[in-house]
Amino acid sequence: MNDIDDAIDWRGDAIDCDACAHQDLLSADRCRPKRACIHDRYARRIDRFLNWNPDLANDYVTHPHFEVRAIAAKSADVFRLPRLLDDPDETVRWNAVLRLPYRYMLDLRTDPHREVRIRVAARLKTADLASMIVDADYYVRLVVARRIDPVSLFRMIADPEPQVRCVVARRIGDGYLMRLAIDPDASVRLLAVHRLAAALLMPFRQDPDWRVRYAVATRIDVDELGLFDADPDPIVRDVAARRRDGTWTDDTAMESAG
Repeated sequence: MNDIDDAIDWRGDAIDCDACAHQDLLSADRCRPKRACIHDRYARRIDRFLNWNPDLANDYVTHPHFEVRAIAAKSADVFRLPRLLDDPDETVRWNAVLRLPYRYMLDLRTDPHREVRIRVAARLKTADLASMIVDADYYVRLVVARRIDPVSLFRMIADPEPQVRCVVARRIGDGYLMRLAIDPDASVRLLAVHRLAAALLMPFRQDPDWRVRYAVATRIDVDELGLFDADPDPIVRDVAARRRDGTWTDDTAMESAG
């Protein structure tokens, strides 16, 4: 994408190089109108300016325009960054914490912006994720469920979001699968039933969702398959019949389900 053709600052005013404090940089080709300018509203030009002049980043960590502060945080002295963790803009906070020691990221577990908390949840050590299990945003909890130690997943069994509970059903220890197999959401129940031992599947042969009953019928003891003769779904009845007469294989299961 080509640069835009105007030179406008973040307030919408035309940029005046003659009034700029960096005129010396212009003559030294360390800035350039419409290409690399700290005053431009275009983030790419701000970024170029500070890439060309990283020694000036410290001067712009308190600039009134958030994009200037966010880009300055990438190259400013590290000792200036902690104060930026309280910046009103989430991009500034995130760019600052990326360059700070790990302990500072712990403070952003309760950041007011979901995108920051999502990124934090994706980067924290698994041992530091526990407090985010109850985050208000479902996607934050989804990231936590994917990364947290499985021994802590029991705390997420009753999460209000089915997508989160699906992740829990995939990762949690076997001892909790029976609880997930009676989940209100069929997708969660299906994942749990797929992982349950065959000897534990009998209570789920009358599940309201055909996919769950199908999964039970493919794995339950052959002697119990007569229970599916009256199943309301022909696909479930078919897999039960094929297993009884020995014609069922994984390939025919895929064909029937498809």
